[in-house]
Amino acid sequence: MFTGIIEDLGIIKNLEVEGENLHITVQTSITSELKIDQSVAHNGVCLTVVSIDAANYIVTAIKETLDKTNLGTLKLGDFVNIERAMKLGDRLDGHIVQGHVDQTAKCVSIVEEKGSWVFTFKYDKSLNNITIEKGSITVNGVSLTVVNSKTDEFSVAIIPYTYKHTTFNKLKVSDTVNLEFDVIGKYVKRLNDLRN
Repeated sequence: MFTGIIEDLGIIKNLEVEGENLHITVQTSITSELKIDQSVAHNGVCLTVVSIDAANYIVTAIKETLDKTNLGTLKLGDFVNIERAMKLGDRLDGHIVQGHVDQTAKCVSIVEEKGSWVFTFKYDKSLNNITIEKGSITVNGVSLTVVNSKTDEFSVAIIPYTYKHTTFNKLKVSDTVNLEFDVIGKYVKRLNDLRN
């Protein structure tokens, strides 16, 4: 389980394809604190640390993960949002995040306002995911509050701290992002669907 509060930015140092798997080498300032078998979220995708070497560690994304996330588009030198699993007993600063991406979305608009930014994302509504006004959403692993909720689109307002300390400062219109919809909302929607 995660909270959507990003700890660090990781730099992609190597990408190695093996069959349908992608081995991703990441460099972070927290690598020395990691251990093999630990869960780490990369742009909101929970992956297991399989190897550690000095400042770098390796995780493996399988075909299912590559098909449903933006990890397959990574290039050497790209940055990813990094978060370690939450510790039981810590404050839950963001919201409950599983690290299981539901689908991707495209950034369709970035508006700079006086001291903040509004990012708008469009997603495939046929997958039956929903947002609600002022509800929670995870975009590339970042816990955010939804504004302007529509059936296939929503916006988020980004404060300067989040903009500076996550990959939002590198995001461009037409970029693909990972979405994890609010887990409580998913259960409510599923229960409602079963009633009908």
